[in-house]
Amino acid sequence: MDNKKLERINELARKSKAEGLTESERREQSELRAEYIAAVRANLRGQLNNIDVIGKDGKIENLGEKYGKKGH
Repeated sequence: MDNKKLERINELARKSKAEGLTESERREQSELRAEYIAAVRANLRGQLNNIDVIGKDGKIENLGEKYGKKGH
């Protein structure tokens, strides 16, 4: 998600608190928030898929491989 969209999310949030939003602005805010949440989840999933865990037996196990890289 680019900075312009993040700035727009923040702008709509400030306007919502100050004076309220029109119906079209509420829809835009909802769509932008959904896109933001999807981007955060994809980023987190990517990070988690690249974590290696060392077991008690010393074996290194990649969590992405263990749990099937869900969402890819």
